[in-house]
Amino acid sequence: MTEERLTRRRALAVSGLVLTGGLAGCGSDTGSGPVATPTTPDETATDGTDSEDGSEGEPTHTDGTSDQTAAGTAAFEDLAVRAERIASGFTSPLALAIPQEGRRFVVDQSGQIYLHEDGSLREEPFLDVSDRMVDVSGYTEQGLLGLAFHPEFTENGRLFVRYSAPAREWVPDDYSHTFVLSEFRADPGGATADPDSERIVLEIAQPQWNHNAGAIAFGPDGFLYVATGDGGQGNDQGTGHVDDWYDAVGGGNGQDVTENLLGSMLRIDVDGEASGTPTSGDGGGDTAGSGGPVRDYAVPEDNPLVGSDGLDEQYAWGFRNPWRFSFGPDGRLFVGDVGQGAWEEVSVVERGGNYGWNVYEGTHCFRADDCPDESPRGRPLRDPVIEYPHGGADVSGIAVIGGFLYDGDAIPDLQGRYLFADWRAGGQLYAARETDEELWPTTMVSVESDDQFGPMVLSFGRNPAGELFVCTTASGQVSGESGAVFRLTGA
Repeated sequence: MTEERLTRRRALAVSGLVLTGGLAGCGSDTGSGPVATPTTPDETATDGTDSEDGSEGEPTHTDGTSDQTAAGTAAFEDLAVRAERIASGFTSPLALAIPQEGRRFVVDQSGQIYLHEDGSLREEPFLDVSDRMVDVSGYTEQGLLGLAFHPEFTENGRLFVRYSAPAREWVPDDYSHTFVLSEFRADPGGATADPDSERIVLEIAQPQWNHNAGAIAFGPDGFLYVATGDGGQGNDQGTGHVDDWYDAVGGGNGQDVTENLLGSMLRIDVDGEASGTPTSGDGGGDTAGSGGPVRDYAVPEDNPLVGSDGLDEQYAWGFRNPWRFSFGPDGRLFVGDVGQGAWEEVSVVERGGNYGWNVYEGTHCFRADDCPDESPRGRPLRDPVIEYPHGGADVSGIAVIGGFLYDGDAIPDLQGRYLFADWRAGGQLYAARETDEELWPTTMVSVESDDQFGPMVLSFGRNPAGELFVCTTASGQVSGESGAVFRLTGA
């Protein structure tokens, strides 16, 4: 492939994707830096209970440590890949979807989706939703955040996008913006989608500008999975963060399953007929204004909380900021959840699972010397399979970038390994080897390239043959045109 730069001038000064707050793991989300030491929060006792029917597995939590050394982080082998730049000139390429061999769709946070095919990048966007979004100038985690093509896109031309819109009338006055998931239509072989074909599928009131997650993807079951962050700010506390059952740390949305859809993995049916509003939760608890959010979808009957005390769309919960997720070749769901001030984590997520936030950060008690390993209903708080610290180890960083379990042919040494990254890994990648132990061993993966690779990694992509791509940037603020897409091959 040859590389062709974007030549048009951006009309907006587009800003940072993962900076000193939100997505980058942080001890404080008020500008004190990504690795600031958190202060002790005021404790707020709550009496709430959860309903977590359908959770599987056993609790395996370990006690927190202070030396920033995680079990299972020892290198298991020397790994290296080669990165070939296939396109550049983006502002912030934070997602890549490849529904058809040879046609790659790059999501730019500023609001555009670009089509790369036949060795070049089309200058005209495949779709531009910037006129429907909030202003993404400055430091922000808002913007165009996700893209998923329907499994039958080659026949029906349906695609789904996730973006940040201005606050709707029904959004509480002290909230930040509106989470929007929409469907668009396109000629499956065409160069552009129809911008007037938008059908809003899901809206959620977002309390803060950060912790928006953003990834969406269809699972092997044909349902659409949607990641939501805990609402933003820090500690899962503050405006828009409801009370939960855990009293050691006040708040939050991660452990709540009845008031809103935040801090969760959602699972919806975009092919079924919507039966009114599937849930009474509106993203703002019971503080939302009149009107209400769009809920234009059906709910799979086997979602874990259907028919019980909880929101039907919930598939799994207990997340802080599940920025990127993927399905493995065997159908397992891998979710990278960005930590706060000490630990990053990747979990294999199962139906009805509770993944611990804000009781745990990784396998470690969050802001408490001791913490439970199950909810009041006796359901386990699930451990990640991968964790790494914010310092003191070769595999370290501040914001995990979830990747893929590799099953391609181009890199034999990566077969069966989970490839992932950290936002500030300095141009390197990470790999994990599956074991029967509690945490998978991890190691650094060196990257050889004729062009500048990163040094920041934003996202991964996978083609139908199982080969991997990496989206990078050289700017911490995502200004200018330093974003690029690389194809990985054997070194």
